[in-house]
Amino acid sequence: MLEGASVLRAPEGWRGAPGFVRAFSVPGGAALTAAVLEVTAEGLVEPLLDGRPVTADVLLPGWTAYRHRLRVATYDVTAQLGPGRSHEIELRAGNGWYCGRLGWRGARALYGDRPGVAAALTLRFDDGSSHRLVTDDAWRTVRTVTLSDDLYDGEHLDLRTRRGAAHPVVVDHLDRSRLVPFAGPPIVRTARVAPISAWSDGRGGTIFDFGQNLVGRLRMRVRGPRGHRLTVQHAEVLERGELARRPLRSARAEDVVVLSGGDDDVEPAFTFHGFRYARIQGWRAVEGDVEAVVIGSDLRRTGRFACSDPVLDRFHRNVVWSLRGNTVGIPTDCPQRDERLGWTGDIAVFAPTACFLFDMDGFLREWLTDLRCEQDDADGRVPYVVPDALPGWSVRAGEPPEAVGVWSDAAVWVPWALWESSGEPAVLAESWASMTAHVERVLGRLSADGVWRDDFQFGDWLDPTAPPDDPFAAIADPGAVATAALHRSILMLSRAASVLGRPGEQRRWAARARRLRDDFRRAYAEPGGRLRSDAPAVYALAIVCEVLDGSDAAKAGQRLAELVRASGHRVIAGFAGAPYLCDALTATGHLDDALALLVNRETPGWLAPVDLGATTVWERWDALLPDGTVNPGEMTSFNHYAFGAVADWMHRVVGGLASLAPGWARVRVDPRPPAGLAWARTSIDTPRGTIGVHWERDAEGALHVDYAAPEGVEVELAEDIAERARRVPSAALAPATA
Repeated sequence: MLEGASVLRAPEGWRGAPGFVRAFSVPGGAALTAAVLEVTAEGLVEPLLDGRPVTADVLLPGWTAYRHRLRVATYDVTAQLGPGRSHEIELRAGNGWYCGRLGWRGARALYGDRPGVAAALTLRFDDGSSHRLVTDDAWRTVRTVTLSDDLYDGEHLDLRTRRGAAHPVVVDHLDRSRLVPFAGPPIVRTARVAPISAWSDGRGGTIFDFGQNLVGRLRMRVRGPRGHRLTVQHAEVLERGELARRPLRSARAEDVVVLSGGDDDVEPAFTFHGFRYARIQGWRAVEGDVEAVVIGSDLRRTGRFACSDPVLDRFHRNVVWSLRGNTVGIPTDCPQRDERLGWTGDIAVFAPTACFLFDMDGFLREWLTDLRCEQDDADGRVPYVVPDALPGWSVRAGEPPEAVGVWSDAAVWVPWALWESSGEPAVLAESWASMTAHVERVLGRLSADGVWRDDFQFGDWLDPTAPPDDPFAAIADPGAVATAALHRSILMLSRAASVLGRPGEQRRWAARARRLRDDFRRAYAEPGGRLRSDAPAVYALAIVCEVLDGSDAAKAGQRLAELVRASGHRVIAGFAGAPYLCDALTATGHLDDALALLVNRETPGWLAPVDLGATTVWERWDALLPDGTVNPGEMTSFNHYAFGAVADWMHRVVGGLASLAPGWARVRVDPRPPAGLAWARTSIDTPRGTIGVHWERDAEGALHVDYAAPEGVEVELAEDIAERARRVPSAALAPATA
C-alpha cells in the first residue's frame, strides 16, 4: 500500500486546514480501465477530484492506535477520469484525533503537531500499462475555507477564502509498517433531520430544536451579505430557555461561518457535535434553511423491538440513538463534551445489546485490534480507554495506571459477546492472547486473601446514591465488584478454550475460577446468605458473574429482591451493577421485581428520563432534575449508552426472543412481559435469516405468540405458551420498527 508515497504537511506556521493539490492528466493512447485512489492521513483527510468529493465517507481515516496502525482507504475513481482532460486531486487535511484536542485534561497534539496526508493514484490501461501518481514534493499547499478545526471546539469557515498562491509542501517519511487496509465500517452521514421548531432568543440568536438528541453537524443553505458571520453553538438540553452548555465542560462546540455573499451551501468537514438544540447568532439577517446531518459508523441494523407502552418503546429508541451517537469510528462514552473517548467499561457492559441491534462484527473487531495493540504496549494491562488517549494517567495521583474491574474486562467480555452473536470462533482466536494476558496480569495483583481489593477501582461508577461531585462514592464495595467481574472473565476464558479446542486451558481456567469463587465467599459472604457489601450491584454481579451459585445464589437473589422492593423498585446501582439487576432477579425467581424495576417511572430508573423528554440514554439517572435544571455534577452527558444495556434483557424477556447457542443456531421463545403491556414485537436479522417473536395479550390476559425462524434454527418454546404459539413465515410478521 502507498508504495513510494510520502506524508505531506503544510509549511511551518501555516494557519488553517491546508489543501494539498496536484494537477495531472490521463495519458492518451491506451484506454483507461481502472483508476484507484489510496489515501490516509495523520489527522483527517477529505479527498476531492476536480473539486468534487471522492467519497461519501467522512472523518477519514478515523481513529486507531496510531502508533501501531494507520488505515488506508481505497476508492475506485475510474468514472471520474477521462483521457485528454486535465484533472486535479486535492487532499484537504484536518486535525482530528491525531493533533487536535483529546480528553478533559487539556491534551493536544497527542500523536503529532500537524496533520499530514499520503495518497497514491494508480491508473491502469487496456494494454497492460499503468501510471502512478503519489504524494511527493511535486504537490503544492493551498488555502482552504477552513480557518481552524477541532473535534471538540468546532470549525471556523470563511467562504470568501480563495486559494491564492500555491506554497511548497513539507515532505515527511511515511512509515509503511503502520499501514493497514481500511477494515470495519467507515463513518458516513446516516440521516438528515429537519428542525421541529425555531424561535428568537431576544439577543440576536435563533434557537433550533431538532426534536432528537443526535451526533453530527449542521448543514446550512443560505444567502446573506458578504462577510456576514453566523456563529453556531450546540447543546443537548435547554436550561431556563437557554442552551445548557455547562455539561460540555471545556469543549466549545461552536462553528463559525463567514458568508461569501452568494448562495452558500456549507457543512463543516472536520468536526462533530452532540446536540438537540443549535443556536445560530446572526440567522435573522440571512435567508435559507438548516438541517442536522447525523454522522456515525455505517452499521447495518439487525435487531428491533417495539411495544404497546409508548414510554418503554421510546426508551428503547433512546438506546438505539445512543448507540448510533457513540459509534463514530470507535465505541465512545459520550459524543459531546471534552472527552468522547473509547472507555472500555461502557462497551464491556453494552456489547450484548449492541450486537443484537446492529451488525457490530467489523466495528468491534477493529476496536479490539487497537485494544490488543495498546495492551501490548502496557505489558498486558488494558487501558482505561482505547485508543489510549490517557497514556500514563492514573486516577490515583502518583501511582501508575493499572487494570480495573469491568473496564479492563472488556478484553474478554467484548469478544465473548461477538462470539455469542456471530458464532465465529475466529473472534475468540484473535483475542485469545489478549484475554489471557488481562486475566493473568490481574491474578498477579490479588490481595493475600485472593480477591481483587488493593488496586484502584471505578467500582459501581455513578451509583445514584453517590454525591454529584463524588461519583466514586458508591455503596458497593469496589473490590467485590472487581472480583466478581474477574470471575466472569475467567469463566469466559475457560469456555473460550473449549470452543477453540484447548482442553488443557479449559481445565486450567475452570479450576482457577473455582478457587476464586471460594476466595470471594470467604472475603465477602456472611453465614446467613448476605454479602458484607449489602448493595444491589454486588448481589447482581455475584449472581450474573456466577461467583455465587446454587443456594448461595438463591439467597443472594432473595436479598437483592428485598433491597429492590425497599427502594420502591428504583435502580440503586451504577454502570457496573445496573445492567445486570433484571437478569439477576430473573435468574433467581424474582421476575415480577425485575419487571417492576424496568417500568418504574421514578428516579432513579430507566423510564424517568423519558418522562423528562429524553431522546437518548443519560449518563446519570438524574442528569436533568425535575425542575428542569442540569445536575450540578460534572458527569452530565445526555448521550451515554451504558444504562441502556438493560435492553438486552428486554429483548430476551419482554420480547421473548433469547439465543441459546452462538450465532442464533438455537433460540427460546418465552415472552414474560409486565402486566400492562398489550403487545411486543422483537426480531433480529442473522446470517441464517430473520428470527422474530410477536405476541399479543387477549382480553383474558393470555399471550398469543407468532414466531418465525429460518430452516436450521432450532426453536424451543416455553411450556406455558406452546398451545397459543404458531410458527409463521418471517414475511408474515409485522415489522418491529423501534
